[in-house]
Amino acid sequence: MKNQILTVKDNKQISDDVFVMKFEKEENEYKAGQFVELKVDGFTLRRPFGVYDFEKGELSLLYKVVGQGTAKMATMKRGEKIDALTELGNGFNVDKAKKPLLIGGGLGAAPLYYLAKTFKEKGIKAEMLLGARTQSDLVFLNDFKNVADVKVATDDGTSGFKGNVVEALKHYDFDCDFYYACGSLAMLKRVASYSTNGEISMEARMACGFGACMGCSIMTTDGAKRVCKDGPVFYAKEIIFE
Repeated sequence: MKNQILTVKDNKQISDDVFVMKFEKEENEYKAGQFVELKVDGFTLRRPFGVYDFEKGELSLLYKVVGQGTAKMATMKRGEKIDALTELGNGFNVDKAKKPLLIGGGLGAAPLYYLAKTFKEKGIKAEMLLGARTQSDLVFLNDFKNVADVKVATDDGTSGFKGNVVEALKHYDFDCDFYYACGSLAMLKRVASYSTNGEISMEARMACGFGACMGCSIMTTDGAKRVCKDGPVFYAKEIIFE
């Protein structure tokens, strides 16, 4: 973990309420699945964001405007500074798969983009299932198509397979040896019930981001663990979903 001041390089709007914020080059190294916590001026608690991309030292975060803090982030311009805790959490174990399947749900799928790029750099083009409520939620589909073999499922059938992610998994019958999943808790629970042969990036409310407050604890087969410090990536077989 590092406490740094990051400088905004770009803050691009990619849909009505979704942005990608890129920062100037920094002396960090990120694994796919790690996250950062940003302290927005005027707000007490930091906000966690999964690493969307990290290329040539430049960090990119994808975020949706859902409250006053992210609304303020959306107004930030090139050159503005933001206080950040960086290189947080553990990442995905890319050595587990020779034929990886990436499973994403909605905007929660954002960390899978850097993971797909990581596999591509290893000479592996991952298969990916990207699920969403409706076609308009697939805001980063073109990015993913550049780095993975993508299939889509939407709840309303406006794009790809009509149905939820697990129904789509059964429909497409992917040839994979290990999966990596990011998305809502409900989606992750369904995926883990279908198969435990994978890793899951858990979402939780985080106050500190480095394990001090215990506010993001979940139950596992080895007892309570902190999503921010012990995760956010866990093996699917160790998570006890309530």
